[in-house]
This record gives sequence, C-alpha cells and structure tokens, in this order.
Amino acid sequence: MSGLSAVMQNLTGAQKQAVFHKDGPLLIIAGPGSGKTRVITHRIAALVQQGVSPFNICAVTFTNKAADEMRQRVFSMDVPRGVHLSTFHSLCVRILRKFNQAAKVAPAFSIFTEAEQKSCMKEAIKAVQLDSKNFPPAAMLETVSRLKNNLEDVKTFEERSGGDYFSKCVAKIYKAYQKILENNNALDFDDLLLKTAFLLRDFPDIRKQLNERFKYLMVDEYQDTNHAQYQIARGLAAEHGNICVTGDPDQSIYGWRGADIGNILAFENDWPDATVIRLEENFRSMPEVLSVADKLIVANKSRKLKKLVPVKQSGGEVIVRCLEDEQAEAAFIAEYIKRTLGAGANPNEIAVFYRVNSMSRAIEEALVVNRIPYQIVRGVEFYNRREIRDILAYMRLIVNPSDNQALVRIINTPIRGIGQTTVSRLSAYASAKNISVYNAAKGCEKIESLSASVKVKIKAFVKMMEGFERDKQSPAAVVLEKVFKESGLYESLKSEAAQEDYSKASPLDNVSELINSAKRFDEQQGGSLIDFLQYISLFSDTDTYDGKSGKISLMTMHCAKGLEFENVIIAGLEDGILPHDRSKDTHLELEEERRLFFVGITRAKKRLCITLCRYRTIHGQYTRTIMSQFLFDAGLEPQGFGQRTDDLDYDDDDEQDSYQEPASQLADDSDGAFAVGRLVSHKKFGTGRIKEFHNLGADSIVVVEFKSGQVKPLMLKYANLSVIGQGS
Repeated sequence: MSGLSAVMQNLTGAQKQAVFHKDGPLLIIAGPGSGKTRVITHRIAALVQQGVSPFNICAVTFTNKAADEMRQRVFSMDVPRGVHLSTFHSLCVRILRKFNQAAKVAPAFSIFTEAEQKSCMKEAIKAVQLDSKNFPPAAMLETVSRLKNNLEDVKTFEERSGGDYFSKCVAKIYKAYQKILENNNALDFDDLLLKTAFLLRDFPDIRKQLNERFKYLMVDEYQDTNHAQYQIARGLAAEHGNICVTGDPDQSIYGWRGADIGNILAFENDWPDATVIRLEENFRSMPEVLSVADKLIVANKSRKLKKLVPVKQSGGEVIVRCLEDEQAEAAFIAEYIKRTLGAGANPNEIAVFYRVNSMSRAIEEALVVNRIPYQIVRGVEFYNRREIRDILAYMRLIVNPSDNQALVRIINTPIRGIGQTTVSRLSAYASAKNISVYNAAKGCEKIESLSASVKVKIKAFVKMMEGFERDKQSPAAVVLEKVFKESGLYESLKSEAAQEDYSKASPLDNVSELINSAKRFDEQQGGSLIDFLQYISLFSDTDTYDGKSGKISLMTMHCAKGLEFENVIIAGLEDGILPHDRSKDTHLELEEERRLFFVGITRAKKRLCITLCRYRTIHGQYTRTIMSQFLFDAGLEPQGFGQRTDDLDYDDDDEQDSYQEPASQLADDSDGAFAVGRLVSHKKFGTGRIKEFHNLGADSIVVVEFKSGQVKPLMLKYANLSVIGQGS
C-alpha cells in the first residue's frame, strides 16, 4: 500500500481521527462535501495497514455508483482484494444465497423488478377475488413494502392485524402475493432485507459465522436505513461491536419509503461506548451557498448540531427569481443556462433540480427550443424498456427455470406461433401439477389440450433454452450476445428498426448498451450471469448518471443525492411543491421536505439559482401560488415577486399585474394589524399566531403557526385572516 502514506497527509484532523479509529463503535457525522467517501476508503486502507485482513472488512452503501466509486478508490491505494464493498441489498443477496436452506429460498432465486412486482400483485388481488379498484396494486405494494421493512411477515401481520375488513383483505393479498413470488422462486427488494434480518435474528450460529467473517463493518448513509437495515447492521456487529456508521441527519430524505432518521439520532443510545466525530469542513461549496444551507437547516429540530465550515474562499453566487408561470420559468432557466454556457461553463457541470418529475416537461421544451442538449437522470427507466426486459427475461429463465413471469414473457417473443391460449393452458397445467410453467413446457406431450403443431413449437423453444442453459457459467456479456443472436431478438429488432424512424436511441442501440454494460461488469468485477442479473436488478436512479455526457442534467432532488455540480438551478420553490402538498401535514414531514431542499442547495459548488412562479398550472387549473416558507427559513427573498418577470433582465416597469387586488384587505398591512405575535383565525386552519411578516407590497406574506402545529406561509390578500387578539 505504497500510495497510502502520501494521501494520508492530505486529511484534516477530524478525518485522520476517523480514519485511524480501529476498534469499537464509531459515528461519523459527515456534512455535505466534507470528504465522507475519502474517510471511508482511507479507513479501510488504514485497517489493512494495522493488520486487519481485507477478507474481514465489509462496507455497505445504498447505490451501485457509490459502491463502485469506493471500490476504485480502495484499489487505487493498493489495498489487496478481498474487502466486501457493495450495496445493502447486494450484501443480503450474497448472504441469502450462502445460507439459502436456512432462509428457505432457492439458491438461484430471481429478484423481481417493480414492474414484475406489480404484475404479481395484480395476480394476487385477482386470486383472492378482490377488486383492484378498491385495492390498487400500487397502493398494496406500498403497504406490503412497509410491512416488510418493519419486519412483519405474513404470519406476524395476520396475528397483529385487527378484525376489520380492510386489514383482513390486506392479509389475504399479502399472503397470495408471497405465494406467487415463492412459485416463481423470486424475491422482491424488501424480501432481501426481511429474510436476511430474520436469518441474523433466528440463527445465532449464522450470526456468529457472519460476525467472524466481517469483523469490521462500515455502513454509509446511515440516516437512510430503514428498520430492517438497522437490524441487519446490529446483527452483523452484535458479537464484536466494530461498527462504523457515517451519515448526516440533515440529509435524511427517504422517510416516505421507510428510512428512519431515528436510527442515526439514537446511535449513541444503541452503542453507549461509541466515539462521535464530526466532519464539518466543506470542500465542495462556496461560502455564499453554504450560508444559505446553514440558515435553512437550523429550522429543523430532529438533527445533530453541526456547522458547515467552508474551505473555499468567497466567489459564489446565489440568486432567486420569481417568474410569471411555468413557461416563463422554463424560458428563464434556458436563458440562464445559455448565458452560463456562453461564459465558458462545462455542460456537465450544470444541473436543474425539481421536486416532481412532471415539472420537467416545460423545462425540456424550453431547452429544445434553445437547442441545449440535456439528459434526464432516471436510470431505472433504461431497464424498463421493452427490448431490455425481453432479453433480461431470457437471462432470468436461464438461471431460474421456475421464473414463470420470465417464461410467459419470452415464450412467444419474438413471435413463434405460441399464442396466449397456449400459454394459458401451459399455466393451468403447471398450477394443477404444482410445477413451473417451464417444466410444463418441457412435458408438453402430456398436455392433451395442446395441438400437435403447437407442441412442436414449444419443444423447439425448450431445446433452444436448454442450449442457453449450458452456457450460464460463461461471462454475462457472452451469454447476452449468444441469446440476442440465437433467440431471434436481433433479427426482430433489426426488422423493426428498418421500419421506424427513431429520434433517440433505437432498441438495437439499447441492447448494445446492455451488452457493453455486461462487458464492463465482467472486466471490473467478474462473476457469473447470476451476479450480473443481481447487479442490474438493484440499480437506483443515479447509477446510470453519465457525468461526461457533454449535456446538462435534469433530475428530481431525490436523484441529486450524492452528486455535485458547479451550477445548480432549483425550480418550483412554492408552497405545495416544496414543501409538497402531501408531505407537510406533520412537523416530521415538513422537516424532511426542508432537508430535501438542503440536499439540493448543497449540491452546488459555485452558483445556485432558485426559481418560483406567481402562477402555475396545477391539475389543469391556472393557480395563484404562494412562496415556499423555506425561502424565508434560508433568508432568501426573490427578485421579481409581485411583478411580471418575463425576461432575464426584469426590465418590466411598464407591465401591469394580471390580477386585481381584493379591495377588502390592505395587503401591505400599513396599519400594522398583522404584526408578529398577533393571534389570527383562518377558516380552514383555525387559530394561530403570526411568527413572521414579510412586507412585499401587494404580495405581503405572513407565516402563521396554528394550534394544530402546522406552520403556513399565507399571502395576506387571499388568506382572509381575522385578527382575534394582540398576542403577548
């Protein structure tokens, strides 16, 4: 490890303290841009230097991208191979395959994607004779996911659930869904965690064996762990206590999918002898950007105190602009990007963030008009494309012949004259005999309802698949290329391409990219086809982000986690968007929305531009908006609020507002009726106290804390507030 000593010299005092901590629990509170990944990778190198075998070190994070980056950094320091670096889910797959008998899973189980899970859920709802209108598959999947993340299997939920009709129905659906997965030798993402947590809980000998294997455990992004992951981490360190977790409560933004910020906040209670180290120096952002982030986040109560200390000197820029509507906002963003590019900026260093995907449409249109190349970061969509799902279904059936979903998808893809009626008869026979559909196809001679000509076609398909199965231990790219050519998919897509005019990548191009991805996997990680399928089945949105595309990037703020750009634009800072309407009913939800804005801000290295609209089309209605209260939290007030701002220069003195001010209320509050501390009443929210007054002339805003605990920014001219007391 000749490269270690030199790089250690570049660490700060706090970083060195974390890197050279060896035994016992360690909590690293790592602010954004504080060198967290460097600390993790250097700590791995330091452990090896201190005599720990690489084989005894395990580091887990949440995305393939983060795991790959860590792996490359560790190897660059000449650390011998053997360290386990992966995502949480990948680690669970490895454990379940090793202890599959105890876990009661097939060694070559499939991992079903969201689309396949939804298909199974639809089948489950139908199987228990319930109406999918009353029990929507997406909602039921969310419910089952939440139960699994809380370590409630079917039996536990049946015992706990009340006697009400809804709970009984959910229990039936859950049970049927799990049975369908079992029949396919498949697990969903949450099963990977649930079954691993149960292994560690119920089998002390397995827990001890894993503790002896992984004597030093590191968990990255600990603030994003759910209950199942929390229990897995505790189980993997139960015997030795050498657990190091890194994270930042201020960047906990996945509560909506089960993440529990309490896990990191309570770490010192769980491990009383824990050492706590704070990484507060920020190497990423200019002071101007960090100042805004700091002011914003102190409004949250569920956090650990820390301050972002900029290493860089002043020279950043933060601007806030209010535009007329989403079209004007998009035009402004496009013009801002053009000017930034014109000043010499690299397009790879420009990103636009928004709260919800639907906001991208207007921005995309403006970028197209201005001929600005862009990429949308939604990585998993690549794997949901028809041609990709088709060829991957072949791969899944090769390694798991019980994968009925895969068989049904490909037996007539490309067209082989095996229609839906035939597939239904195969499925019915398989169900009656309690065998897989593939095994039914192998024994199709016994199925009397099938014609002789159809049996010939089925046998040809089975013979082809058996040929593919003989190569399943070959590198993934080799198997992919063989299947692509010999299955007929290549000729089918080639014929399709000749008839279609693709403005973007064609299906042929997409399959080529998949094969290239497999080649990269074979070169960098090696492993079998089953390893590659596992790798891509656990992709997250940012895993396919291309930082060298030569294009600007568009993404939601959730996707932006872990990325950084010289220039960041955050659109839609309006009440109802950020914070989102569905995520501000409790102070916990509101704090998570504030953390999401904090994450967005701290992606910016140098320049931050924030936009909002006076009007936005919401559910088809052209609606007057209210500024997000987060702007006030951050000490920001937008240029252009209360006036039209149709262009970049805001030279609009002659423009008139497009609305009429209600005569019943003097909006600028010249008589002081709405001073801070006054008690007021609102028709919908009840009584409350004014916490802030922002004099913006015709658009003055008050921030009111209501008795319900909700804090609302309200525009005086529309709020119809009544003063009911002077306050104290």
